[in-house]
Amino acid sequence: MHDSEERYPPPKCHPGTRQTVRDRITGWYGFKTRPEKGIMWVHGPAGYGKSAVAQTVSDDLEAQQQELGFNPVGATFFFWRTSPERNSPARFVITLAYQLAISIPGLLPHIEQATTRDPMILKKSLEVQLTRLIVEPFRALDNLDEMPNRLIIIDGLDECINSDQEFRLERKWAEDQERVQIRVLDLILTLHSQKLPLSFLVFSRSEMWIEQHMESKQFKPVTEVVDLFEVGDHLRDVEVYLKAELSRIAANLESHPGEDTSEWVGKDTLQTLLRKTGGHMLYASTVVRHIQDPYDDPRGRLQDILDADRDDTTPSTSTLAHSSSFSALHELYRQIMRSCPEEHRRLMLEVLEDLMAFSRAHSYATIRTALTVLDSLCGRAPGRGLKAIRNIRAVITSDCQGSPETFFVHSSFPEFLLDSRVALEFTIKFEPGERRLLLHCLRCMSSINLSTNVDEEHVQVALRNWPKHWQNSEPKDEADSTQQLESLLRALDLKACIVQAIKVEGCSKDQDPIFCSNLARVYRKTVVQNTPSVSNVTVVSRFYSADLALDQQTLAKECANSLNSSFEQALAHLLQPAIAQSPTSIRPSWVSLALHFYLTASEGAWWWGSGANKVVQAMNSLKKDNPHIHRELAYRWPRYLDPKRSLSEKYPFLFDVSDDQYVAERDKSMHST
Repeated sequence: MHDSEERYPPPKCHPGTRQTVRDRITGWYGFKTRPEKGIMWVHGPAGYGKSAVAQTVSDDLEAQQQELGFNPVGATFFFWRTSPERNSPARFVITLAYQLAISIPGLLPHIEQATTRDPMILKKSLEVQLTRLIVEPFRALDNLDEMPNRLIIIDGLDECINSDQEFRLERKWAEDQERVQIRVLDLILTLHSQKLPLSFLVFSRSEMWIEQHMESKQFKPVTEVVDLFEVGDHLRDVEVYLKAELSRIAANLESHPGEDTSEWVGKDTLQTLLRKTGGHMLYASTVVRHIQDPYDDPRGRLQDILDADRDDTTPSTSTLAHSSSFSALHELYRQIMRSCPEEHRRLMLEVLEDLMAFSRAHSYATIRTALTVLDSLCGRAPGRGLKAIRNIRAVITSDCQGSPETFFVHSSFPEFLLDSRVALEFTIKFEPGERRLLLHCLRCMSSINLSTNVDEEHVQVALRNWPKHWQNSEPKDEADSTQQLESLLRALDLKACIVQAIKVEGCSKDQDPIFCSNLARVYRKTVVQNTPSVSNVTVVSRFYSADLALDQQTLAKECANSLNSSFEQALAHLLQPAIAQSPTSIRPSWVSLALHFYLTASEGAWWWGSGANKVVQAMNSLKKDNPHIHRELAYRWPRYLDPKRSLSEKYPFLFDVSDDQYVAERDKSMHST
């Protein structure tokens, strides 16, 4: 119940926050008149204040009891994962019946009569209890049609994880929760179908099975859905909360000589802290608890949090990882991860590793579309990746538009996963995901040649992103190293892959030259810097902590030679007049871009400025035999590169045009573009 001793002190909305969703709920409820849709489902990610909203709505409605002449809150039930009495539905019906008998006294004698007739009613099934203790007592009332509407509030449906039923075989709560939560929903639907003066407000996380049931033909016509993640201004709510709490802490600070503690947290600091919360109230409240530790200086503890900006490969600082305040947040994340049945956890962690590694190389609008591509890339059955993480949807924003960082409800979750001190058995690492994605990319590219029609999205992704995964991938041992090198050297038509990747990138709506820039980096590290005149470092030594074996050094040099010749041949192929003038060819500006990255990466090579290189030969042939194509490449300089510098200025041995002529042609070209 919302006012039980077990829940004291209950979570409540901070004054002035969550007002939008609270008004939405009370407007739907309608007090005396039953709403058109008698069920409202309020769902949201973990830590977005669902229980606080449920408690505050209960208190707000009860406060109007005297004015209304009746208690609008008929009954409440707050499930809780770690409470044996509240993590199962065993007491669900009898608790509702007890509260309804108090809020509607006319029900009491009929409920007592039901228990007297059948003393074993409390041991009967929940469905029987519902009929005997609630439905039949309501039907026994004479003035049912005139009775004002009551609201039944059920919070934390996703916290109902234990059926309390006997099984012949041992089973885990993670395997039990879906069935028991659907059963509770069916009990609610049964009550609703009886046309009683009751409405139902249900709070839960956005678990996939709950969402699917709410969208079924039985529920959808009678259910109003509210997405807490989408309703209201979360950043504004968190700002109101932080201002009030930090002011309270500042009032109790021991001031240093000449210090004004009222200005302890300035506007800039508050905005920085607000950005770190991302509108996540649980994270904000965790920060406040951490700062106000009575055994430490709040100034220093706040600075720890502000200084925790780090790259995505660095685990949390020791102070925050072991903070008792943040331990509650970490335990919440562990509970969510444990909701996945043990036999599926390995795949869940693998999918998360793949997803986080993938997001470093490629950007997708939603996690759903990213997983669709990953399933095809990794050879999984369609939809398998999404199913693997279905149990942790509480921390995932599956339909949120934006950058990969917005795949999760808060940045603290991926940070948690990467920190073995807090994630424990759920720790993930970037390296295994990078290795898997690299090998899957190379596998997808193994059948590509110059005539291949590259239509499938996962193949396009493989073509554009394998250089990035090559840079990020660190082989775990010599066998893994050999497999990577041989996959690149033996199984691919690397020239065709580079040509096709440049074509895919040139036709892409994404104007970021992902492939060209990353291939140029790999090329510079694996070819140019390994020529005798520059360095004797082998092709992959920068990816290894140990020295390469002799046979691997030979294999690495073969890869470097293969990459060198393939990159040359690919660009030379694209520079052929027949290819460059083809209607199906890529834009000249993109060939110029690829040429730019290649030339930039090649500076310092032994052949620099000579005619020994195939690209130099192709450009010289164009200058002589097809000057219009040659000039087009010079003038179609991509706009986001420095417009004051031209290919002809940087590489005079390839171009022979004056600066004035270049500027005039460039401006004309950019205007027409």
